[in-house]
Amino acid sequence: MELDTVDRRLLNLLQTDFPLSGEPFAVLGNMLDVSSDEVIQRVENLKDEGIIRWISGVFDSSRLGYESTLVAMHISDRLLDEAAGAISEHQGVSHNYARDHYYNLWFTLTLAKDKSLPKTIANLAELAGAEATMSLPAVRVFKRLVYFDMVGTDKSGNNLYHTGESNSLLINKEDKRLSKLDREAIKELQKDLPLGQRPFDEMASHLSIGTEELLNLAKSLRDCGIMRRYGALLNHQKAGFLSNAMSCWSVPLDMLEQSGNKMASCQAVSHCYQRQTNADWPYNLFAMIHSRSKDECEAIAKQISHDTKVSNYALLYTVKEYKKEKVRYFTELN
Repeated sequence: MELDTVDRRLLNLLQTDFPLSGEPFAVLGNMLDVSSDEVIQRVENLKDEGIIRWISGVFDSSRLGYESTLVAMHISDRLLDEAAGAISEHQGVSHNYARDHYYNLWFTLTLAKDKSLPKTIANLAELAGAEATMSLPAVRVFKRLVYFDMVGTDKSGNNLYHTGESNSLLINKEDKRLSKLDREAIKELQKDLPLGQRPFDEMASHLSIGTEELLNLAKSLRDCGIMRRYGALLNHQKAGFLSNAMSCWSVPLDMLEQSGNKMASCQAVSHCYQRQTNADWPYNLFAMIHSRSKDECEAIAKQISHDTKVSNYALLYTVKEYKKEKVRYFTELN
């Protein structure tokens, strides 16, 4: 699909500035100087082409009573596709990739806190026939902001350089007590937004409340950080960012704060986490790098290494995407 200037500006707005209003596409149309009908048609085209995966709320799983971890497995190459398929069947697996490393299968697992992560990982390892398995839970978040600048000269979004959340996941936050209505609203807001002049009306009707009440709930969840953002997630490859690498860094503890903040400020980095290490894995800082080519990924990593003075790192490139979906929260209430 050949993207014109309006498409590209629209994609930027959909990622960062999606209006939580009764007629969001009319608001976007005013910003782009086109009609709401044209905005809806463009969004539909972009979804049909696979450039937009979905438009929905993105939530902080830890604030909803869930815990997650990054799991890596070594699986025989001849069994990899079959094993990955079996793991992708698990509802708690949202992202699942083959990467070019001895640990060749990487996936995120998110479960309600009353479930056992270690037991589930052990069961999945047995199911997949994994020869080695490690769990690398996050200790600290330096950045969580998936944003692909489709214009290239867009200076309107400070979000592009926002460092996301920077906090220790080991420190208990003061959680907002979620009401039954909050939970039901989250179940609606995590769905892909229907395309229409008043798309939130349908969600509100499912809850038997007014649209304004739903939007106020959404803004409240966003303001307290339970909903990290509301907007579109793009398919990075179809959007032109053809290469991505999980960069893993072994950083001395006295340099970790400064290095994490430096990596988080990098435009090409979407996620940056401090993670637990183990005997087989010395890397404690992870940064997802997205770029338009492998050479560009290499150059970005070298620049980060130069700027942080951290030389011990590995780049694990995505070989195959098996699954990329949102975590579905509170599905047990269905």
